Amino acid sequence: MKSKEKFSSKLGTFLLFAGPAVISFVLVVMLPMVYGIYLTFTSWDGFSDAKPFVGIANYISVFKDTAFWTSLWITVKYVFLSVIFINAIAFCLAYLLTSGIKGQNFLRAGFFTPNLIGGIVLGYIWQFIFSRVLVDLNSILNLPIFAKSWLSSPHGAFAAMVIVTTWQYSGYMLLIYISGFVSVPQDLIEAAKIDGGTSSQITRYITMPMMVPAFVTCIFLSLTRCFKVYDLNLALTAGGPYDSTKMAAMHIYTQAFENHLYGIGQAEALVLFLVMGIIAFIQISVGKSKEVEA
Repeated sequence: MKSKEKFSSKLGTFLLFAGPAVISFVLVVMLPMVYGIYLTFTSWDGFSDAKPFVGIANYISVFKDTAFWTSLWITVKYVFLSVIFINAIAFCLAYLLTSGIKGQNFLRAGFFTPNLIGGIVLGYIWQFIFSRVLVDLNSILNLPIFAKSWLSSPHGAFAAMVIVTTWQYSGYMLLIYISGFVSVPQDLIEAAKIDGGTSSQITRYITMPMMVPAFVTCIFLSLTRCFKVYDLNLALTAGGPYDSTKMAAMHIYTQAFENHLYGIGQAEALVLFLVMGIIAFIQISVGKSKEVEA
């Protein structure tokens, strides 16, 4: 009897504190995901009540869709470069802003501000900068690199996507790296200094190993955010020129909502999710192994 009462008490406590979050997760994440998987086996156009079952025909169409695989390859290149630049810049800034320089709290808030701007607004702001401001700057300073808008060429538009993404997310990752630096035990650093350790040795053998959890978190967040990019892609380049910057998420949207091939679009979304999940899983596994060694 007491065990039942104890279980009921624990169940009540769980439902009181975790129940709303669990219910929200099931309703907002799990049910739509299961329903989306079901739609991959139908030829639904997104409007009609009928959802004809077509089996794995949509998945066969996905593997034949060269445009999707091209957009996925563009996305992988974009993610690779963006993740490197985001984390490299964020780490260097965090190192600088934990060194005791004047105004470091103000600078932390300033670097974080771009992350507060929505992707659509951010895209239009930088579209104006690349198309007007920098071009006009070339007429004043005679800088050949800005002779024409970067958004007018495939390589320039791709570079613009990477630059704006790095500018947007570096400030957010900066705060995580700062928390990593702050969490490094000062007694270890003081002991290393007493033993004659140089700054570079302390950074390499003490700070960097202790920062592994921050690296794992930042790389995971930047990976997942970059793989899902759509709003910035839409506002900054709209996939152009000549679909050279059309990321996977934009291609999926086009298939589902413009071409009314909802089943195929949903199947491509599932493939993108699996690719992103596999890469993120490998990254976390490698990072955790380094964390244990550290």
